[in-house]
Amino acid sequence: MLSKHPLIQLVNKLSPVQLILVFYFLAVVISTILLALPVAHKDGVDVPLIDVLFTAVSAMSVTGLSTISIVDTFSTTGIILLALILQLGGVGVMAIGTFIWLLLGKKIGLKERRLIMTDQNQTTFEGMVRLIKQILLVILTIEFIGFIILGTYFLQYFPTAGEAYLNGFFGSISATTNGGFDITGESLIRFQDDYFVQFINMLLIIFGAIGYPVLVEVKQYLFSKTGNHQRFRFSLFTKVTTITFFALIVIGTIFITLFDFRHFFADKSWHEILFFSLFQSVTTRSGGLATMDVSQLTEQNHLFMSFLMFIGASPSSAGGGIRTTTFALVIIFLITFARGGNSIRLFRREVHEEDLLKAVTVTLMAIIFVYSSLLVLSIMEPFSLSALLFEVTSAFGTVGLSLGITSELTVLSKIILMILMFIGRVGIITFLLMFKKNKKSGKYHYPKERIIIG
Repeated sequence: MLSKHPLIQLVNKLSPVQLILVFYFLAVVISTILLALPVAHKDGVDVPLIDVLFTAVSAMSVTGLSTISIVDTFSTTGIILLALILQLGGVGVMAIGTFIWLLLGKKIGLKERRLIMTDQNQTTFEGMVRLIKQILLVILTIEFIGFIILGTYFLQYFPTAGEAYLNGFFGSISATTNGGFDITGESLIRFQDDYFVQFINMLLIIFGAIGYPVLVEVKQYLFSKTGNHQRFRFSLFTKVTTITFFALIVIGTIFITLFDFRHFFADKSWHEILFFSLFQSVTTRSGGLATMDVSQLTEQNHLFMSFLMFIGASPSSAGGGIRTTTFALVIIFLITFARGGNSIRLFRREVHEEDLLKAVTVTLMAIIFVYSSLLVLSIMEPFSLSALLFEVTSAFGTVGLSLGITSELTVLSKIILMILMFIGRVGIITFLLMFKKNKKSGKYHYPKERIIIG
């Protein structure tokens, strides 16, 4: 019997979290093999295996950090393969797997629903398959519209329609999945004076980073009957996520402007300053695309942007980092504690203590991961601490922005960044649950004793 095969029995013993991590690991291995194929490379191009692996991890985690030039390395076939890997990483392994299962007419059982719930960072089994269908519908629709708009608009920039629509196709997927890769060789710097291209890319980045459940709820609101608009109630998650997400964009735009107002922006017009600052603020959510060489900004801006990348995008999105809701809960908890409160209340709702505990745990573990990685890189690399911090937070936040040092890092540093990208994509809670053991709760408790804190 196939069910008695040792490998099958081992898989059955794995928890949903462990299975998800195995699936992502296998996806990285397959992606590496595909990107290493000769047909994926331009003639005469030979790429070291570590750089192919780095690119595969970066694409699967939709980060965008790269140790090679995408446009000079990959053929059209390789670019299409890279776009498909970005799509898989952006939407999630289980979402694509569910879509394939449904196409084959397979029944989505309890185990599959648990896997989907884990991959999409949900807390209930209810409506999992319906949620996946809606996520795929919304994301693919957004990407298709972005592809048509950008591809058609690029006809004025590229000599052939094929090149224009290939750039539109890849650009739409890269922005929506927050992948951060580009096939122009200079990100969006060539479009720094074209505010239409910047605006479309910012919209696509926001759609990919704000959280798929938010997009689904907005879709349900927009397409509900007119009389149902007033009765429609957005979830607490959507309210907190949306407010935090756009507040960070506004605050980011203001401070990026202030930190370089007398430096990089000194000779710029007001609209140039606005779009430069706004785009960099949006892209630090997890986008990774850039309209300027960020290394030209001041060190203060590098540190501030590192903080924005550390926060990252929203949960259940294409982005990484500690996530916007985590940051919001920790800040609100600090304010509540300072005022003598003992529970967090938002929009006439109380936040579960378990969710608050998760937020604090994620923040502390993220600080430990980032600090430890920065410490190791500072020992091995000759670059400044601010440059290394920028690289580390960019990897953890699956952003993809860089000060231009990625290709010069040692093999060990690249491996550390790959681990950070992987953790940033699957999430710290999912990563920690990989080590969880199913133990029965004790039937007794020890006496409690207070510990002096602070």
